[in-house]
Amino acid sequence: MRIAIAGAGAVGRSIAQELLAGGHQVMLIERDRAHFEPHTVEQAEWVHADACEVSSLEEAGLQLCEVVIAATGDDKVNLVVSLLAKTEFAVRRVVARVNVPSNEWLFTESWGVDVAVSTPRILAAMVEEAVSVGDLVRLMTLRQGQANLVEITLPHDTPLAGERVSKLTLPRDAALVTILRGGRVIVPQPDDPLEAGDELLFVAAADVEQEIRTALGY
Repeated sequence: MRIAIAGAGAVGRSIAQELLAGGHQVMLIERDRAHFEPHTVEQAEWVHADACEVSSLEEAGLQLCEVVIAATGDDKVNLVVSLLAKTEFAVRRVVARVNVPSNEWLFTESWGVDVAVSTPRILAAMVEEAVSVGDLVRLMTLRQGQANLVEITLPHDTPLAGERVSKLTLPRDAALVTILRGGRVIVPQPDDPLEAGDELLFVAAADVEQEIRTALGY
């Protein structure tokens, strides 16, 4: 897969290295000469250009990319790159970095963003997930808020211990997708029993999260 990354700072370079390790073709677009360091990620294609200019993106061949990642440290730039990628070059998938959490509401389909990634929000969710037992924690927002990845860790005194997955009465717009148990990742089957300490991961619409709590007895 050919992927373009706007912004070759520490974040952009790290993403590029991960994608290259996965066998993808990566193009790094960087405007700031101080950050234009091809020797740091030699396998990537480097382009010294302004990712907010249509002519520069066209010359770089953005129309040939299947994914664009707007990974600069400036939310305004990331929004412009996302909008251009989607509207001018019909890029199938656009991922944008959110630097300031209060700007997250802007990163929607209206600006060409398919997936918005807010590092502060993700880190906060990971902290909550690590310390919260018996409470539902939102780990990630999917499809611009249409659904969330949420997690709950069953406490040691859970009344669900020994109950089978099929006994859970979940709301319509929710699905149990994974059970984390010790070092195991379990794809839940109807006859699988639940245990204290299980981490249950659900994909659910935001408005049914309380119904999930109720189904789990909280």
